[in-house]
Amino acid sequence: MLRSHPGLLLLVAFVLVGGCRCDEPPVGGTRGDFDVEARVLDFGRVLEGDTARRSVTVVGTGRASVTVSASVRGGPFSLAETGVSVPGASSVALEVLFPAGNGPAEATLVLSSGGRSVEVVLRGQGVRPLACVPSAPCRQSRFELEPGVCVESDSPDGAACIPGSRCQENGRCQAGACVGSPRTCDDGNPCTRDACSPEQGCITSPVVCPSSGNPCRVGLCDRERGCTEVDARDLSVCGKVDCVTSQLCFSGTCREVPTPEGLLCSPATPCQGEGHCQSGECVRPDVTELVPAFAQELGGEPSFTPGGPVLLAQGESLFASVCGGDAGCRLVSYTSEGFLRFETPYPEGSARTLLGVSDAGVVLHEPEALESYSSSVTGAPQWRVPLTSLEAPPEAGGPSTGVGRVALGPEGNVVSLVSWEGGSSALVVLAPDGGVLRQGTLDGFAEEARVALDSRGEVFLFAAGGPLVRAEPEDGGTGFRSIPLLEEVPESGASLAVAGDWLFAGARAFVGVDGGTPSAARWDVGAPSVRPLDEPVLLLEDAGYAFARTCSRTDGTVCAPEEEGVLLRAFDARGGKARWEVPLFPDEAPGVLHEAVLVQGGGVSTVTSMRLGGVTRAHLQVFAEGERLMMCPLPGNPRVVGALYAGHSVYVALEREGSWRLEAFDLEPFITAETRGWPQASGVSGSRRASP
Repeated sequence: MLRSHPGLLLLVAFVLVGGCRCDEPPVGGTRGDFDVEARVLDFGRVLEGDTARRSVTVVGTGRASVTVSASVRGGPFSLAETGVSVPGASSVALEVLFPAGNGPAEATLVLSSGGRSVEVVLRGQGVRPLACVPSAPCRQSRFELEPGVCVESDSPDGAACIPGSRCQENGRCQAGACVGSPRTCDDGNPCTRDACSPEQGCITSPVVCPSSGNPCRVGLCDRERGCTEVDARDLSVCGKVDCVTSQLCFSGTCREVPTPEGLLCSPATPCQGEGHCQSGECVRPDVTELVPAFAQELGGEPSFTPGGPVLLAQGESLFASVCGGDAGCRLVSYTSEGFLRFETPYPEGSARTLLGVSDAGVVLHEPEALESYSSSVTGAPQWRVPLTSLEAPPEAGGPSTGVGRVALGPEGNVVSLVSWEGGSSALVVLAPDGGVLRQGTLDGFAEEARVALDSRGEVFLFAAGGPLVRAEPEDGGTGFRSIPLLEEVPESGASLAVAGDWLFAGARAFVGVDGGTPSAARWDVGAPSVRPLDEPVLLLEDAGYAFARTCSRTDGTVCAPEEEGVLLRAFDARGGKARWEVPLFPDEAPGVLHEAVLVQGGGVSTVTSMRLGGVTRAHLQVFAEGERLMMCPLPGNPRVVGALYAGHSVYVALEREGSWRLEAFDLEPFITAETRGWPQASGVSGSRRASP
């Protein structure tokens, strides 16, 4: 039996009761370690270009502190620092940065200490903001990340804005509306008449001083003295003039004298120089062809409805609807210098026809709907209104609208006369965004009818043969009421023009916009057989212009088409009396009228095609006071389908040797298209609206 040593027992007992105190005892669980609160860090949706900051929480799981290194593998994420020191039994936030791009992003955050690593998935969605454009002045639009749309609100009161009328200036926003102060157009010159147009701003025209009736004395306005009278320049024409004998002014007196050599006998035109008297004859240089300012390939055949516009203009932009080539049918736009702005294909490539254009967009017609495309540089589709979506009368058939029955208001509203099979018709007003603002049934306006707006936005309707009405919104209702102006216009077709205080209906009758006694246009004088054309008709102040087919036969037989002529007749709107007329084509030269426009100075210009000497040529002509002032041929023998006058230029859509082209001809300083009244067949830019 072993015997215990007394000293050993004492030592064991001392240890068991903890009596020993060592300086570095081996304690378990004190090694530094770490973990993370979450293995996924999602930044959510962040605007492109912004940098979002989120934190990963690193937790010390031991009693000792630990140093953790951090790095990012892949993706655009980055770290504010590449490592952290985590105290034992505590936590530290590690900041992660996400510079957002466009689209989803994902990466991995790697945290390491010693031989242990922890991975955290980093995710984020970069969101490219929409280009938010306010819908109107004094509205501001901003992109909201959630739910990812543009949100509009009123601009702050007092913010600067541009008033809708150029007759106002210094605009300031008030309760979401742009309010300006009246523009002062008085230039302080008594020799000018100053006015303001909402579209053009200040307009200045010279004061026309009265004359005593002596052609050799002329009125002259002096800034200091006002209107006075002075002698006309010597050799000024004061009566009958030819290159043999002329009535000319000398020292304020009209005398008949032998015509001086070199006297101007014919003014210059865009295609011919001045004529001067030589040996008793008016000698002029040969006529030359007009030279295009530019010629642009259209890439397809223009798509249009007969009687409707082939080309439109808005500001410095031109528009056409074309079909052909790999692109199918599309809306194309050019600058006034001929540079392509955009090409926008139509859905499914089907054809559309132009109706009108305004700042709100280009309005087109396809058989079952009205559509709008942006007139800006994008040319993007804006809205589509199927005709079948409109409220139809009971038991009505299919709806239709189109050329002559759609007008654009000054604010971009679309006024459409819609007809249904069975004879029902309605007037529909669409907002600039395509929403239906108002619709009301109006009887008596089937397919052979026209709608027109005056410069104030008043709506007028005319059906072939009558009636002619003004359509006004119902008081307290959603429809319209008709204000009769004329019950019938015998033998009239469907045409309507409005300017100032006058309406010209069916090329047959003039009546005031507020009604009153109508005046019949006198077609029963002059040519033996006259058939007025429905369109084009032109109207400015108290003068109306219309065209008619004529037949020179007097034996009662009918003229063949190639025997018919076309004349232009000017009327006095106040009584219907014919002021003057002129044949559109030379004798025995059949032709086609493509476009007509009023030009400044009281003339009418046309683009025509006529067959001369067995060859069909296109010409630009100008007429005034019963005379043809110029007749300029276009180059070659093109097939013309339409034309448009704008400013000093005329734009022509034509075909040459199988290629469809847009050609421009600069007419400055000879011709400037009139901007007032009803200056072209389709009103302002095809919009069937008068211009002030």
